[in-house]
Amino acid sequence: MTVSSNQQATDPTDVLYGPSVGDFWQLLKPRVMSLVIFTGFAGMFVAPGGMHPMLFCISLFAIAAGAGASGAINQWYDRDIDAVMARTRLRPVPSGAVQPAEALSFGVIVSVLSVLLLGLASNWLAAGLLAFTIFFYGAVYTVWLKRSTPQNIVIGGAAGALPPVIGWAAVTGSLSVEPLLLFAIIFMWTPPHFWALALFRNEDYTRAGVPMMPVVAGEFETRRQILIYALLLAPLAVAPSLIGMAGMGYGILSAALGINFVRLSWVLYRRPDDAAAKRLFAFSILYLFLLFLGLVVDKLVAISGLIVGL
Repeated sequence: MTVSSNQQATDPTDVLYGPSVGDFWQLLKPRVMSLVIFTGFAGMFVAPGGMHPMLFCISLFAIAAGAGASGAINQWYDRDIDAVMARTRLRPVPSGAVQPAEALSFGVIVSVLSVLLLGLASNWLAAGLLAFTIFFYGAVYTVWLKRSTPQNIVIGGAAGALPPVIGWAAVTGSLSVEPLLLFAIIFMWTPPHFWALALFRNEDYTRAGVPMMPVVAGEFETRRQILIYALLLAPLAVAPSLIGMAGMGYGILSAALGINFVRLSWVLYRRPDDAAAKRLFAFSILYLFLLFLGLVVDKLVAISGLIVGL
């Protein structure tokens, strides 16, 4: 069941005064954008070479703006299913605070400006990657994958995995195995993270007709897939310390975090309830944050060692 845009609830004050700055801010999906900012920052910070602090900040802002713009386009297209899901029904478009045309225009304008800004502040390789990310999330994932396949999150996860690659390219003007490894970590993290959410939000996705894994394949298969991805992700996250990208401290941290990720996934597999899914979902956010924080701290320790040795 879906709800058309003309069935959206409208606040009379919104009609009278129009959308607020806060409404447009919510179109950018600030919680998602905060993770993009941090992983993009980590990619820039651990990249070899240097960048003027002002250009560094401008480039990071452009990456964040591009991610937010794709979120606005996503909310424009998904306004019908957002309106019937408890988690999303109060978003600016389905609630009537922002009109669909306004959301689309805002998303497209910010997309173009963010790509141009990144190209001018850093280089056009990074800008091209940002443009591809916006297109992939806004068109490939939102328009095509999300409503057509239970692998929507698996394939669509590429968009969320690109910010550290863009950040690396912004500093170096090139790509190498290191940013691709950061991409792979987030890419493998995305399915268990979102499938854990889908397990305790299954009714929402069923009502909206979104073919998430629990809706199409059932909860048991979803829990099995989560465990498989966790087992693959745990050693992958240790890899930066094995290729010389990070030190032993990061290796120990990532191994400990990976063991707990697998443990929580095993608990969910053996005990199928919402509480276990919520625990895994919450930890998955902390897991990714601590992994990338570990990379940043590792680089700071290396820099401090160089300074002391001078």
